[in-house]
Amino acid sequence: MEEDQELERKISGLKTSMAEGERKTALEMVQAAGTDRQCVTFVLHEEDHTLGNSLRYMIMKNPEVEFCGYTTTHPSESKINLRIQTRGTLPAVEPFQKGLNELMNVCRHVLDKFEASIKDYKDQKASRSEPTV
Repeated sequence: MEEDQELERKISGLKTSMAEGERKTALEMVQAAGTDRQCVTFVLHEEDHTLGNSLRYMIMKNPEVEFCGYTTTHPSESKINLRIQTRGTLPAVEPFQKGLNELMNVCRHVLDKFEASIKDYKDQKASRSEPTV
């Protein structure tokens, strides 16, 4: 029972609100009755293949994950179902959180490199346009 409450606390920490002051759940955890915490489906609202495939890749890098896959429910709906199954006693929410964190780190790194390249380009362009004495 305590483990279930801890899992709910972790999931509620991942939920976000949408714009316009309207509170919507961006994430749901779906678990069939009688199943264990090692096999869970996460429903991510307002997301598509961009996040689904990237997150699936990051989660599958974890050796404790036996299966991770995602589907889009329908082309006209912007939500994905991400299924995670782990080995042993590791709850599925842990590789989910780790995958999100690792994906954020990769995105930050790419953004930092991109911004540095833009700065270098602008600096080079400015130095070429300066008159030489």
